[in-house]
Amino acid sequence: MCNEVLRSMSDNGEVSLLVVRGTELVQEACRRHQTAPTASAALGRALLGTLLMGCFKAEGETTQVTFRGDGIINGIQVIANATGRVKGKVGNPLADPPLRGDGKLDVGRAVGKGVLAVVRSHPLAERPYTGMVPIETGEVAEDLARYLVDSEQTNSALGLGVSIQRDASIRAAGGFLIQVLPFASDETVGQLEANLRGLPSMTQLLHDGNSPADITAKILAGIGVADSAFSLMPEFGPCEAEDLKERMKRAVALLGEAEVKQILEEQGKIEVTCEFCKDTYQFQEEEVLKVLEASRS
Repeated sequence: MCNEVLRSMSDNGEVSLLVVRGTELVQEACRRHQTAPTASAALGRALLGTLLMGCFKAEGETTQVTFRGDGIINGIQVIANATGRVKGKVGNPLADPPLRGDGKLDVGRAVGKGVLAVVRSHPLAERPYTGMVPIETGEVAEDLARYLVDSEQTNSALGLGVSIQRDASIRAAGGFLIQVLPFASDETVGQLEANLRGLPSMTQLLHDGNSPADITAKILAGIGVADSAFSLMPEFGPCEAEDLKERMKRAVALLGEAEVKQILEEQGKIEVTCEFCKDTYQFQEEEVLKVLEASRS
C-alpha cells in the first residue's frame, strides 16, 4: 500500500479534507535516522503533519515546522514542499522515555515544553511568514492544530498516528487535516464532530486496510464527498544528489584550508553526511582542492 495524500471537498462545499497514508514514508525516515520507538513516533507525526500543512500549496512554497522543546528528543525539524516531498530530523534519535501509564509511547515527554515555530516561504514573497505558539502537549498533532487556529485563524481538526511493531518497524502511519470553511452550517459541523467521535484511530483504520478514499468517506459520512478529488504520492526527501553535493562542497570549504588539508593527509578523502537524508558523499583530494581554490578566488 503506497504512500498517498488525497484532497477532497465535501459535497456541499463547506469542508476541505486531506488524508495521508504514509507508512512507507515514515519507515524510510526512521530507517535512515535509526530512531528508537518514541523518536520514530514523534518524527513520523511531525513529518505527516507538516506534509498535510504544506502539500497542494502554491508552486515553490515550502513549510518548515520546528519543535524547540526541553525534552530528551532535543527538538524536531521538518520541511515539506507543495508537491509532497518532506524531510525531517530529530536532535536525539535514541530518545525513548518509559511508556505512559496507559502503556503508550510518551511522545509528549520526549518533546517537552517550549516553542513550536512554523515558517512558510515562497520564492516570490518579500519575506517568509513565521508563526509561533507554545508547545502545550508535545504530542505533535494537538500543537499543530493549535498553531493553525491561533496563528493562521484556520478552523481545523488534525489527527496523526504512528504505530510501532515489536521489531521497532512502522506498523501504520497516517493522518488527516480537516478545514471547516467560515460559511459552514451548524448541521455540517455537528455531523463532522459526530463522525470524528466514532472514528477509530488512523493507525487502526490503515491497519484494517482502509485507503485514504475509504477514510475520507467515513469522515464525511452524512455530508457527502464531492466528485472532484486530487491525489499525490508523497516521499521522504527532497535531497537531490547534485543539490546535496553543492551544499556539501560549500560546507567543506567552510572548514578552512588547514583543517581540510589535515583531514586529506590522514584519510585521503573527506566524507560529509546530510543531516536530513543521512546520505553520505565522499570527496576525493583533487575535488576538495578545487573547492578550496574556488573559495579563495
